[in-house]
Amino acid sequence: MPIFSYSLKVQNRNPKKVYTLDNGIASTISLSFSEDNGRKLENLVYQHLRRKSHELYYFKGKKECDFVVRQKNQVIQLIQVCYELNMDNKDREISGLAEAMDFFELKEGIIITFDQQDEFSVDEKIVKVIPANLFLFHPS
Repeated sequence: MPIFSYSLKVQNRNPKKVYTLDNGIASTISLSFSEDNGRKLENLVYQHLRRKSHELYYFKGKKECDFVVRQKNQVIQLIQVCYELNMDNKDREISGLAEAMDFFELKEGIIITFDQQDEFSVDEKIVKVIPANLFLFHPS
């Protein structure tokens, strides 16, 4: 998945994020000694978004946002994914999402977690924390 840029040259020059089509195969061939649930969840969200949208990017400024969803040349959704939002990662996850929200001038962003649900405001922007099952199986 390429980095978001209005320049194709910049997109081609920057590294792409790699996802698999099957979390089971990825787990089988992985050299990791941990379960890496956060990466598996991010991969699952990627698979879901890929089925729904053909224009997916990641955003990288000072921080990173996992998914930029674009439709008809307009960014419609910004998504961060983390298995669990906690005190150790909350600032990092929110700051990456907030930077992308500022860049794309969006008032709402989403953080997908395994099972947490919340909503809060950051600098007059809304951040919705959505459990993966609601995100993946919502009819819209």
